[in-house]
Amino acid sequence: MTSGNNGASTPEDDDPFGYLYADGQANGAQPPSGGYGYPNTVNRVRPVGQRQYGQQQPAAPYGQVPQQQAAQQGAYGQPTNAHYAAPETFPGGAPTTQQPYGGHGGNGGGRGRGPNTKGLLIGAIAVVAAVVIGIGVAMLGGDDDKDAGGGDASATPSAQQSSEPSPSDTSTEVTEEDLPKIDAKALSLSPGITTATDVKGAKADGGIYLNGFNQVGASVTWNVSGIPKSGKYTLYTGYSVPGKDATATLSINGTASTTPVGMDNYAKAAEGDYAKGWTQTYNYVQLNKGSNTIKISCEQGNQCDALLDQLWLVKGWVK
Repeated sequence: MTSGNNGASTPEDDDPFGYLYADGQANGAQPPSGGYGYPNTVNRVRPVGQRQYGQQQPAAPYGQVPQQQAAQQGAYGQPTNAHYAAPETFPGGAPTTQQPYGGHGGNGGGRGRGPNTKGLLIGAIAVVAAVVIGIGVAMLGGDDDKDAGGGDASATPSAQQSSEPSPSDTSTEVTEEDLPKIDAKALSLSPGITTATDVKGAKADGGIYLNGFNQVGASVTWNVSGIPKSGKYTLYTGYSVPGKDATATLSINGTASTTPVGMDNYAKAAEGDYAKGWTQTYNYVQLNKGSNTIKISCEQGNQCDALLDQLWLVKGWVK
């Protein structure tokens, strides 16, 4: 070879871009007009269709697919192998409808799928609901355990407890109604005491009352039975006074009480007016279960000018 005519002395000195440098231009390198390299270099460009199978294809412009390769690939999404058949072409094959991608994405202009925020929101709500339900069940279970364990009840009425008296609270009133009551005519009378109906206003049956009590030694006795239990009772006495106060002595089962039967003029009747003087008084007594003897008598020191019509008992010490 001769210098300048037969190429570089070594392959690495054969620079196809030598025309870009000063020493290359000094050696006569020119810009490519169909090939690269120095003058007299071999032109490796071949016309379309002259390249043989198995040889390297000429480079296609940037961004384009070589024609033969494009022909082999076919349209986008179609198989390149002529003998290939999609599964859906066979009997019983997969459905041919392709599912499109999801709706509008956040950044892809509809091409991509953004995060499934709706699913995340539903999941979060479900978790919160499960926590709330769990707390509620735990609280209800705690109340059941407390009830089953027989815990101490509250001393004050709760929302489920009524502050009104229960039916059991009225048992005392029923017992009071069932306690004995007696009219004056049924009492045991001492000599000198008689029954009368002249003065109107007596509450005993038939308007009958007792007269003649105004004398020392006079007495009425009530042999009462049916006392439900031993304890405190209130004895009521119905009477009338003629516009002035009166007293008598009370004895229970043979024992005189230190407290007299005070028969005051509570009706504010005028002096001598027995018809306007009807009223009642009470004494606290202790009775035994079963039978007891109650005696009202006119003793020394008593002012006994009074008419008697009824006696009755009430459970407990009441007014």
